Amino acid sequence: MTSVEACEIMSDAISRRYPDCEIVTIPIADGGEGTVDCFLKARAGEKVNITVRDAYGGEIEGFYGRFGDEAVIEMAAVAGMVSNRRRDTVEASTYGVGQLIGRAINNGAKTVLIGLGGSCTSDAGCGMLCALGMRFFDADGKPFLPVGGTLDRVAKVNRAELDKKLEGIRICCICDTNKVMYGPDGAAYVYAPQKGANEQQVKILDDNLRRLAEFIRKEIGIDVSMIPGGGAAGAMGAGAVAFMNAELKPGIEFIMEMVHFDEHLKDADCVFTGEGSFDMQSFSGKAVCGVATHASKHGVPVIVVTGRNRTGLQSVPELGIKAIYETAKTEDFEEIKRTCRSDLAETMGKVLL
Repeated sequence: MTSVEACEIMSDAISRRYPDCEIVTIPIADGGEGTVDCFLKARAGEKVNITVRDAYGGEIEGFYGRFGDEAVIEMAAVAGMVSNRRRDTVEASTYGVGQLIGRAINNGAKTVLIGLGGSCTSDAGCGMLCALGMRFFDADGKPFLPVGGTLDRVAKVNRAELDKKLEGIRICCICDTNKVMYGPDGAAYVYAPQKGANEQQVKILDDNLRRLAEFIRKEIGIDVSMIPGGGAAGAMGAGAVAFMNAELKPGIEFIMEMVHFDEHLKDADCVFTGEGSFDMQSFSGKAVCGVATHASKHGVPVIVVTGRNRTGLQSVPELGIKAIYETAKTEDFEEIKRTCRSDLAETMGKVLL
């Protein structure tokens, strides 16, 4: 579900139980799914549709938000877990994301905001860079499209066309995590298992990200290995900083400021929020804890309604989270996708009893 859908379902459940209650819905995204819709809810703009490559080379109907000379790209729209059923992060590519960025620039964008979240990829954004004109070569001088499983083959790059494409363009990445590029707290070990990688594949992906980071350090003199947020979207954050001179910003704070979230808390009695999986990563820059942190400053209690509660906690008093409710009835991802909307409505009914 997008943030907009979740808000609508929650709002309907509340209005049925408390018909006189004033409900304010604020779709929140932190760089992942629903980011473009959040911008469109808050600002005048339009959604531009474009057919691009999906994460595995097929076609997918992607989109971006256009706001004058500013574009908002949601990488999960074309390279995310929801938009790609196949779960093989070792082979997944961000090429389609680069196609979205290229189209936005061709249509007049001077500032491009890229939401990094909800990805099925682990290629450090190399596919995106290829789509924008950068060329990668192996040790034999042969050009190739790097994916997570082949990042170790990168021996040389040619960024002339990329630099020309991005001349005068500001790139800003908003991310939903503060994780780094590699290591125990990095992109592969923290996120790749969620994307279908087994233990051996996680090690391969982490090793390859280490090698790419070393290549970047030697070739262009930038160390992106430990940048907070560099591990976002399969280390796309690090790749964007290295080759696109991108800025990295915490997604939840960026969005909440834009929608004037704190102003709505002044007279609020309660805040409902949630995400697909509430787990220990949720405490590392994700939307739920960002919402709770802001609400607690105003003394407004927060109730979390989540697909899965992986924390083992029923509340988080220090963040003002009074209760955590789980909606999913199974571990089967396809079944969860099929019933998630009715499951949310049913759970909200129980919460409000």
